[in-house]
Amino acid sequence: MQRWIAGILAVFNIGNGLAMLFAGSAWWASVPGVADTGPFNPHFVADVGAAFLVAGLALAARAFRPVSWPAALAGAGFLAAHALIHLVMIASGHDRHAVADCLSVIAPAALALYAAFPNRQGESHA
Repeated sequence: MQRWIAGILAVFNIGNGLAMLFAGSAWWASVPGVADTGPFNPHFVADVGAAFLVAGLALAARAFRPVSWPAALAGAGFLAAHALIHLVMIASGHDRHAVADCLSVIAPAALALYAAFPNRQGESHA
């Protein structure tokens, strides 16, 4: 189950990263709440897009090769840190898109952490 989750999240994060890298302005305009953070900054969007792409590739490695869990954990760490920022924004009342953030940022990060860790069947030694 963890590998399936890692694979699904890999597709989502790779797609998001590629959209940020190659269609940043369209990404900026279409994701709820992003435009509320200020004017479009193509360099910033590309930098974060690269991070999402790498996180997705790390999760893909976990999906196809279970011993790659340390890489997946690093990718999930980025997603978790990003989710923590959103949680702080929600808790402080500075987020007008809390439901969207919970569904698109926080829940996937929690699932990525679950998917990244080796299971009890010894995947870390396979």
